[in-house]
Amino acid sequence: MELQPIIPFEPVRTEHIPAGPEWIAQLKWDGVRMLSYCSEGQVRLVNRRLNDRTLQYPELLQPAEYCTASSFILDGELVAFDGVKPSFHEIMKRDSLRKQQSIKQAVSTIPVVYMVFDVLMADDRWVTELPLSQRQALLQDMIKPEQRLVQVVQSFPDGNALFKAVSEQGLEGVVLKRTDSAYLINGKDKRWQKRKISRDLYAVIGGVTFRDKVVNSLLLGLYTPEGQLMYIGHAGTGQLTVNDWRSLTERVKPLAIGTIPFNAKPPLLRDTTWIRPQLVVKVAFLEWTPGGTMRHPSIESIVEHITPAECTTEQLK
Repeated sequence: MELQPIIPFEPVRTEHIPAGPEWIAQLKWDGVRMLSYCSEGQVRLVNRRLNDRTLQYPELLQPAEYCTASSFILDGELVAFDGVKPSFHEIMKRDSLRKQQSIKQAVSTIPVVYMVFDVLMADDRWVTELPLSQRQALLQDMIKPEQRLVQVVQSFPDGNALFKAVSEQGLEGVVLKRTDSAYLINGKDKRWQKRKISRDLYAVIGGVTFRDKVVNSLLLGLYTPEGQLMYIGHAGTGQLTVNDWRSLTERVKPLAIGTIPFNAKPPLLRDTTWIRPQLVVKVAFLEWTPGGTMRHPSIESIVEHITPAECTTEQLK
């Protein structure tokens, strides 16, 4: 039986952590959302935007090594680490690979862990209508505990205590879920909520600046509901390496245009080149300024799994 990929259940943002016996809290991993589909011993990996990533993670293609179910659909995040902390930049290195030899090398140089937090199907039986508490019990029975590659995400009864702990460790945030919630395919509601430590979003590049003929800063924007590209600030610091900046320089060259892609002219920076908005980055920032731009933005990674059309102001809700 061929399993058709689905768009996963999404949490909504919150600034107030719900409490009570009907709520659990889980660590929000700074990784890539990925669903794993297994049928007749064959595994397929598909991200939240329905892009196939099976070739990028060959270590997950032997399901009997980590799961007792003969068929399944698992929901979780693929995570890579920079030292002891999850790193979005590191997992993007894996996710963007396309050449077989590079992927083979990366299995050992950039190891990943599949942090699984839900199950939609087990042994040919859909379980999305079961309450989360029952799905979690099933997940614990399915995943073999003696291996490290696939781990079940731990749940905690006190969301505020978990949020305090992850804040102190500089992690991404927490996800709060009702234990009685069914799994809503292609849905988003308050039965699942997320609270982040820092602000971040996906933004499209509308312009760049140069230093010594190498890109050194990005002018970023989000699309409004009317389809206009709104300038939200520029960023030139973060986790991009010297080689990343050089590679980005080559990618923007054919995208140069003579008109400003933003709906209003941003403050001019030295050596600004406007480009067609086709490249996406994940950017973290402290807060919004009164002028509607990001304060202290930091580029986390160049992103391949999000399209420019998805870089909208809807992320701010």
